[in-house]
Amino acid sequence: MTDISDRKVAILATNGFEQSELESPLKALKDAGATVHVIAPEGGEIRGWDGDDWGSKVAVDHTLDAVKSADYDALMLPGGQINPDVLRANPDAVTFVRAFWDAKKPIGAICHAPWLLIEAEIVDGRRVTSFPSIRKDVENAGGIWEDSEVVCDKALVTSRNPDDLPAFNAKLIEEIAEGKHRSRAA
Repeated sequence: MTDISDRKVAILATNGFEQSELESPLKALKDAGATVHVIAPEGGEIRGWDGDDWGSKVAVDHTLDAVKSADYDALMLPGGQINPDVLRANPDAVTFVRAFWDAKKPIGAICHAPWLLIEAEIVDGRRVTSFPSIRKDVENAGGIWEDSEVVCDKALVTSRNPDDLPAFNAKLIEEIAEGKHRSRAA
């Protein structure tokens, strides 16, 4: 297993995150040795969406206003329909996401989370996958959409849905472990 024990990873989420798309990467990142913090606009706990109803709560480690991208080596964005839709309307969340990209740090986004990448103006000219229902959103933002379980373009790791989590987790950990970030010239 890849060791990323010297890395800190932020998971940005809010109420309505897809349960497995937060919990599975959280566990995989911790199992690989990373320090992982759940970041949300609000403190306390956030509640997931599991199947067709509300899921379990997850403790928030830090509020968005109390952290900066410089505190972390990578960012992970869980999907679900509610979570990324709410976050993309939050200017602080969008700025946080964009700061990771500008600093050439790995970003992982699964399911509907590429909505945040679109809002942060990251997908233009990049190979990306997502939940199929937002394919046109990705393409309209200039992204090159692929129907693959995991797509990686210059440390931007994207996947389609919870079935892709094993491949997504492995590729995200691999990108975080690299330590040397590739140039992101347009």
